[in-house]
Order: sequence, then structure tokens, then C-alpha cells
Amino acid sequence: MTHAPNSELTALWTIVLSFWQRSVLDLTVGHFIVSIVILAIAVLIRRLFSRFIVSRIHSWSSSKVGLNRTIVEALAPPIQFIPIVLAVFIIGECVLTNQRLKDGLLQIDRSLTAFTIFWALFEVIGPLCAVLDGRTPIFSQAMIGWTVRVGRAIIVALGATAVLEVWGIHVGPVLASFGLVGVAVALGAQNLFKNLISGIFIIGEQRFRNGDWILAEGIVEGTVETIGLRTTKVRRFDQAPVFVPNSYLADNAVTNFSQMRFRRISWIIGLDYSTTIGQLRDVRDAIEAYILGSQDFVHPPEAVAFVRVDKFNESSIDVMVYCFTRTTVWGDWLKIKEELAYAIKAIVKKAGSDFAFPSQSLYVEAVPTGIELFPHNTAPSSDPTNGTGVVGKAVPKGGVA
Repeated sequence: MTHAPNSELTALWTIVLSFWQRSVLDLTVGHFIVSIVILAIAVLIRRLFSRFIVSRIHSWSSSKVGLNRTIVEALAPPIQFIPIVLAVFIIGECVLTNQRLKDGLLQIDRSLTAFTIFWALFEVIGPLCAVLDGRTPIFSQAMIGWTVRVGRAIIVALGATAVLEVWGIHVGPVLASFGLVGVAVALGAQNLFKNLISGIFIIGEQRFRNGDWILAEGIVEGTVETIGLRTTKVRRFDQAPVFVPNSYLADNAVTNFSQMRFRRISWIIGLDYSTTIGQLRDVRDAIEAYILGSQDFVHPPEAVAFVRVDKFNESSIDVMVYCFTRTTVWGDWLKIKEELAYAIKAIVKKAGSDFAFPSQSLYVEAVPTGIELFPHNTAPSSDPTNGTGVVGKAVPKGGVA
């Protein structure tokens, strides 16, 4: 009776062992389980591995080359993938026994290695170019953004080529076989290349940068958000985005209001014709004194500031006010301009003058004698002018209406 349990355990162990040793393509259950365990360990330790490697790079770079911290942090995701690449290599070299499966898995591992390398380059190019920001005038934010986008596109193309080469697919002959197609595509993509080159010129000439307020007559006015490879995204003041082809902004005149050194105020103030010469002088001198006495305005010779009697208009004596504010911020400029308007209103009132408004005077000469507009003895006809062409009341002969 005591040997029964042992016999049952032996039978169970035999079943488990036969199941364990059962193979498909020379792969037993043990191979599958060991492979899964190796991959699971790689997945579990990948974050710890990344932290260790990144910390070591930090300590090495701080004492040796002084790498930017953002560059090292950008390498963290690709570094996390390294344990998985190593796990696939170990499975292919040490676990698998079927040569075809081993060669196939090692081929996959080579592809993953190439993928990891180009992934690291893809991630690091952004912070690497950001280090150049401000080093020279050409390295503006727009130029850096454009360089990053082009660089990443090149890295993706090279990475895909490397992976295809690992699998024995040669890209050169494939591209050559599409020569005629490439010519057709090139002819159809002329605008694409034109916009691409225009984007380079826009960034190289530094016409505008991200965040600048620009005006392209008949095209768009707003704030630049992104200078892309083909189009530039401009946010209008009603918050609607406009995607403008780069060639439009490269071939047409563009006003960049964000690069103004000062902001202009140009007014024509109309005074009443009853204003005397003394009052004109008082108004002109007081406005000029206000502008030259305020630090909100730019003073000569840094910029011109004119307050002059300009001309005799149809219904006013015009005084020109031409000056510049130090601020170029629209809201601040509006506030300064408003304060100037208040000051001019007070100055004109103090001088005893007044502002003119558009008006016309009509002068009627005496009506020729002997014409009666409405005779006393007859009612007015349906013609209110009574045939005279003049509307009015009946007046005595020789009178004037």
C-alpha cells in the first residue's frame, strides 16, 4: 500500500517529462518556457537598466565632456530597448537548436539592433540641435526646428534602408528600377520642391520666426506658429489657422511687425478756422512739449518727432502729429495713444480753440426782381417750383427769399 503513491508520482512525472520533451521544429516546451522567462526578465529590468546606464552617462559626461542633460535623457527610451535586443540574441544563440529558426531569430535581432541605433539618433537630434540655439544668428528657433524635421526624415530613411539591407533587400537597384516613376513624380512635385527651397530661404534670411506678427498683403496677417517643410502655419487674430505655402511668403513682400524698433503714431488734427495764430502756436507747442517730456515716446535724434501746422483743409486748419512710442506691444501702444488723445483734447480746450468737423456753407444770392414764386391770387400748382426751378414762399416783387 505504501508504494502506490510513489508509483502515481512516477507516472505523473513521466507524463510531465514526455510533455516537456515533446518538440515542434526542434522546439520543446522547455525551449518555449525558457525563452518566455528570458524575455520577461528583460522586460522587467529594462527600466532599471536604463536608469543605471543614464546615471553612468551623466556622471561620465559631467566630469569629461559636459553633455547637455536633455541629450542624455533623450537616450533613455532607446536604452530601455537594449535588454530586449540582448534577450532575443541570447534566445537565438543559447536556447534554440533548429538552425533555420536560429538564423531567422538572429536576423530579427540584427534588425532590432539597427532599429535601436537609429531610434537613438532620432531622439537625440532634437536636443542636440537645441544646444545650438542662439550660438550664431543663423541658428534661430525656426532654423533649428526645420533642421530637426529634415534630420529626422533623413534618419528614418536611412534606418529603413539599413533594416532592408539586413534582410538582403538592396535599396539602390529598387530605386533605379523606379527611375521613370521618379521622373514623373519629380515633375508632379515641382511645387513641393519649390516650397521646400522657399522654406530654407525664409529661415536663412530670417524673414520671420515663430511667434512673429506678419502681414503678407492679400495672403494672410497673423502670428507665425510653425515654419514647416512645405507650409507655414499662421494663426490669424480671429484664432483661425492658415497654412500658407512657403513659396507665397518667399516671393511676396512680407511685413514683420514684431521686428519694429518703435511704433508710429501719425495723426492729422483739424482745428476750427476761427483759431488765431497765437492759439495755433500754443496748441502746437503744448503737444510737442507733451511728447518730448514723456518717456513713453522716442525723442530726437533717436527718432523723429514732428508737431507742425500742415495745411489749410476744406473745413479745418490741419496740425500734423508724427511720433514714435518706445513700446511695440499693441496693448501698451493703444494705451499711450489714448493718453495722447486726452492730452491733445485738453490742450486745444485750454488754448481756447476747438476741433473742426466737415461742413459746407451754402450762399444764396438775391433773386432777380420781377419774379413771383407763388402769386397771391392763384393756388400753387403741382409743380412746387411754379416753373421757376426755385422752391420757396411767395414774396413781394423786388423781395429776396
